[in-house]
Amino acid sequence: MREKMNNKKIKNIQSYLLAVLGCAALILADQFTKHLAVLHLKNQEPFIIWKGVFKLEYLENRGAAFGIMQNRQVLFSLGAILIVCLIGYFYGRMPHTPRFYLLRICSVMVCAGAVGNLIDRVRQNYVVDFFYFELIDFPIFNVADCYVVVSCILFGFAILFYYKEEELSCFTHKKE
Repeated sequence: MREKMNNKKIKNIQSYLLAVLGCAALILADQFTKHLAVLHLKNQEPFIIWKGVFKLEYLENRGAAFGIMQNRQVLFSLGAILIVCLIGYFYGRMPHTPRFYLLRICSVMVCAGAVGNLIDRVRQNYVVDFFYFELIDFPIFNVADCYVVVSCILFGFAILFYYKEEELSCFTHKKE
């Protein structure tokens, strides 16, 4: 019995360590791409990848997604911290089985995106954005935004089509 408890603790620690390392790697990638954007795109003409479709264009975003709610950095920062805390809580409630790897990966990606943009807001009072889909005039975004959007879409599909309702009870019932 004691050995089973120790194995469970070790598995929990390994899971959290892997999540933290994965999150850190994603944050570093996000920050590196933003650094490159500052070095090569700031005060420059946009870099056209596919004329009329996609280009790299530097933008200092002081708002939220799509530039809404400009200059509310404290609100966005608190929101990012709350998101990371909530995800940490739910991450701990997920079963340590391969079936839940997708949700774990999505959780890590959302945290990395939230923290990546939080770092920008705290350091610079704005978020560096640089991907622009000109064809559909989609708002300029960055790698951290990609983490959040892709993981939320995957999460939504997983909840709707992959997991059964009873499998998700770990998020609503007391943990045994």
